[in-house]
Formats: sequence, C-alpha cells, structure tokens
Amino acid sequence: MQHDHVGQIYELLDEAAQVIAEGLEISYIEGLAEAGEMYFLETTDQLPLQEKQTGELKSLLAKADFRKWEHEWIRKAFQLAILKGLKDKSHPNRQMTPDTIGLFISYLVNKFTGGRKGLTLLDPACGTGNLLLTAANQLSDKAGKSFGIEIDDVLLKIAYAQANLQEKEMELFCQDSLQPLFIEPADAVICDLPVGYYPNDEGAEAFELKADEGHSFAHHLFIEQSVKHTKPGGYLFFMIPNHLFDSAQSDKLKRFFAEKVYINALLQLPATMFKDEAQAKSILILQKKGEDAKPPKQALLANLPSFANQQAMREMMAKLDQWIQKEK
Repeated sequence: MQHDHVGQIYELLDEAAQVIAEGLEISYIEGLAEAGEMYFLETTDQLPLQEKQTGELKSLLAKADFRKWEHEWIRKAFQLAILKGLKDKSHPNRQMTPDTIGLFISYLVNKFTGGRKGLTLLDPACGTGNLLLTAANQLSDKAGKSFGIEIDDVLLKIAYAQANLQEKEMELFCQDSLQPLFIEPADAVICDLPVGYYPNDEGAEAFELKADEGHSFAHHLFIEQSVKHTKPGGYLFFMIPNHLFDSAQSDKLKRFFAEKVYINALLQLPATMFKDEAQAKSILILQKKGEDAKPPKQALLANLPSFANQQAMREMMAKLDQWIQKEK
C-alpha cells in the first residue's frame, strides 16, 4: 500500500517537474523545486508558463491532496524525483545520503538523546532536507524545531517545499554554513559532512581548525561550526570519511576534540555501500562537553554489518543498547 501511495505522489511531482522544466527551460531538479512550491501554494500563478502548460499543471493540482498523505510517503516520493534529477545532471555537491543511513542515524539520535521530547535539530549542510526530514519524521512528536543551512538555493527550495508539505517546523537559511550563523544552539546536529577544501581562506581564519598554510579542510570547519552551535551536553552525529583521523591536519582536529567534546562512538559503514575504499565513510558520534556531560569509560567502536542482514543488525542494535545502558 505504501509503495502505491509513494508511486502516486512521485508521478505528480515528476510530471509537474517535467512540464515546468520544459516551459521555463530549466533543469529537471530546478523544475522539481518549482513543482514542490506549486503543490504547497496550491496555485500556478507564480509560474510564467503558456496556457497549455498551466492547464496541465492545474490538472495535476486537482489530483493532489498532500494533507491526507503520510509524511514519509511524501519524503520518499521527493527522494525518488531528486534521484532522477541528480542522475540526469550529476553534481558532486548534490549527492543525497542513502535512506538506510538516514534511518539509522535517526535511530541513533533517539537512543542517545533518551527519547527526549522537543528535540531541536541542526543540519549545517542540509541539501534537499532529506536527512533532516528523515530524522524529524522518525522522531515524530519528539522532534521540535529543526534548522537547515544550505548554500545551493535550488536544493534549499526543495527542502522548503518538503518541510511545508510534510508540516514540519523548520527554519532554513540559504548561506555559506561556514560564515556566521544567527541561529539558536541545537540539542543535536546531524550532518553528512561535505568533504574537501574550503576555498575561502579569509573566512577560515575565524576557525581554530584552519590550516596552518594553504586551504583548510571544509569538513574540519563544519565540525567546529557544528560544535559551536550545539547546546552543552548536546550530541553530534556526523558521516565522516574513514581517513578523517589520518590526514595532514588531523593532529589539530584531535586536540580540538580533546578540548571540546567526548567521542562516544565510531561506527564504520559497510564497504559495500561505496564505490571504492577512498569514498568509504563512518558515523562519528560526539557529545559536547557541559555540566551534565561525561565521557564514556570506553567509546563504542564497531564495524556495521550490511543493513540488508537483519539478524546481524539486530545483534548490532542489541550491542548498542547494552553500551548505552552501561555508559549513559
């Protein structure tokens, strides 16, 4: 039944995106952003299209009833449309966190925060909002306001449309996440860290983790920025490259961790999820130091099994539960 609904919503998004992309002579992913806004506003008035195309969109609007559809159906339908758009026109900074990882990170957030209600979330590289919305949907009534930062205005417009259609309380900011952020500190940060060099050397000067010479690693600066905007005692859940602690700038990162956070867990994702070893990632879980925060006697280090191996995943979750009961 869920697949039928997801497919139905996807077809509405896909058909509208194609009509708009053709009419406005823009890419499919830009058309999808406009389609999402159209379904939220329930009008085509904002789209300068020919009468025939406007008529096609009004016909699609008449079939849509987002208020009656489950939020996860809407998110998954958007995900399918986004994947189509990225496939048509690949972009290194427009990749999406796999659904299985997003769901697992949501599970981890719930476990480490003790199921606390009103939890505020921050994703400083939110893209289309998929990871942030996955967590918000999974946490359900436990989730409070979410904050998303993204420099790509097209991706952020999709996040905006998704948040509204899924009725989520979310503040979104279109800006460079490594510039000053004027947001409240969050209870938890979730982020699939952008990996690479930060080209703005002048902007990097404000960070402890700036490179001593040359360009700084953007993923190091994202970590520092995230810690800064986390409440004392709050948690941070990062997808990191496996080589994070082996780079030329890693010594400074290790000193920063020793001063600012407690490392709680490092969970290596299955190698089969990645094209090659150089792209492999892990989930790093940190707790910002604070009055009620304490370091674990022993951090949880584990290699995660394939998410398709249900028995192995149950055993892994049992191990995680035991660790939390002992350490938290």
